[in-house]
Amino acid sequence: MPVARTKRRLPTGTQSFRKLRERGCYYVDKTPYALRLANEGDCYFLSRPRRFGKSLFVSTLKALFEGRRELFHGLAAYDQWDWSVRRPVARLSFASGHYTKPDGLHHNLLLQLNLLELASDITLSAVEGADRFAELLVKLHYQSGRRVVVLVDEYDKPITDNLGRPDLARDNRDYLRALYSVIKDYDQHLRFSFFTGVSKFSKVSLFSGLNNLTDLTLEPEFSSVCGFTDHDLDTVFASQLEGLDRDEVRKWYNGYSWGGPDRLYNPYDLLLLLRTREFKAWWFETGTPSFSLAETLVKRRVPVPSLDGMHATDELLSAFDVGSISTPALLFQTGYLTIERSELRAGQRHYRLRYPNREVRTSLNRHLLAALTPPPPEHDPAAAAALQDEIDSLAVHIRTAEFAKLHRSLSAFFASIPHDWHRNSQLDRYEGYYASVFFALLNGCGLDARPEQASSQGNLDLAVLTRQRIVLFEFKTVPGRQGSGRALRQLKAKRYADQHLGSGKPVHLVGVEFSRETRNVARVEWETVGTAEAGSADASDAAAPD
Repeated sequence: MPVARTKRRLPTGTQSFRKLRERGCYYVDKTPYALRLANEGDCYFLSRPRRFGKSLFVSTLKALFEGRRELFHGLAAYDQWDWSVRRPVARLSFASGHYTKPDGLHHNLLLQLNLLELASDITLSAVEGADRFAELLVKLHYQSGRRVVVLVDEYDKPITDNLGRPDLARDNRDYLRALYSVIKDYDQHLRFSFFTGVSKFSKVSLFSGLNNLTDLTLEPEFSSVCGFTDHDLDTVFASQLEGLDRDEVRKWYNGYSWGGPDRLYNPYDLLLLLRTREFKAWWFETGTPSFSLAETLVKRRVPVPSLDGMHATDELLSAFDVGSISTPALLFQTGYLTIERSELRAGQRHYRLRYPNREVRTSLNRHLLAALTPPPPEHDPAAAAALQDEIDSLAVHIRTAEFAKLHRSLSAFFASIPHDWHRNSQLDRYEGYYASVFFALLNGCGLDARPEQASSQGNLDLAVLTRQRIVLFEFKTVPGRQGSGRALRQLKAKRYADQHLGSGKPVHLVGVEFSRETRNVARVEWETVGTAEAGSADASDAAAPD
């Protein structure tokens, strides 16, 4: 692919292949994937997070099957497709609609079928949604003399929009099951069908009978069917990269994987970065699911440090149903965790998951922190601002190895949580609450905080890697008001620092102990490996002046 030397339009928010091509926008050629799918099979499913380019790929398939050759000039498909064959295409999209209302899905489907009826110049007589869809397919086939292409975008949104309303989610699931069963029952009228969505619902619950449905989600050769690679950036978008730190672009937005050789960028993030030249959580602010992911994780009592490095099997990542999705599957399918590595054990694929990039790591942990702690006092803006200053200073104290100040900032933060809130929420009763809050604080401040660093002696609670130093943390919860020093002793006894001694950076050991009685920091102890530098602070030092 030639390097782009002149600037073109950035297709920010454009999901129409026709509009993108007619306007002369940048386009990463995905038509080789479209050709392969069209030539090799007839019924496919693809799961990707929101705003990852699924709708644009569906639009590309639509233009291909409709024979819109003029739109493909300069692309791989231009000389490799029989443009004389034009097929009718029935495209349904559930990306928009009021699915939180009991009849919202039904009205949305009828509207789409009415528009397809009008565009095709046919008349439908059936009343129910699934029946009208079946009638549409048959009449399109007979009208054109060619079998029909069915494209369904965001097939699962009427269900996932209602995961917090399980009864309505099940009603919408049953309605969609009847609709999608038409694909099976009227297969003789179909040439090709393609489903996209965020989640993978089980065939039993939603795709009953579609035994020929091929799931592309974790197929390595289709891992880049949506999203941009580093090669795409350095070729297609080369003229737009001037003035941007390439390493920062990669740290902020690269990192998604579905089992292939490339780490991918979210197109939405990349295009907004190129347009605004600002590093922000573009996708996270718009791509979050309608249900509260953070509240779901807190309700399940999931320790925040355990998210980065979660393990899952192929079965867990491939399907779920209303009310029975596992935490790893939920986070992977919605785009908050991605595949770090995988291996085959005894015939089953095992995956290790991680945060894809800085955007997701920082933003998700900020949301988790808000779910784990009460909101700042609205009636006292000065107190809220002071508390935020303490939170922001945590990263500075760690980068500068000022651990006495770290202790005071931590104590101020936990002291701001009213005892009544603890009593009502009961969050601090589940194991790992204090470590979860601390981990969310550090990641929310933009630090590279990594949990459960494995060594020959065991698993470290938390490692923070900065440009200047490496800080290793161990957490303990004690029953009384005073710390025992056990956290630091364990750091030293387990020799967690050994694997970092060749880094050329100073390595600091920090033991943090929380008191169940005071619901605050009982003691912080620290030591710099290989030096005499050490110190400690307990509850009586929390309010000491600098």
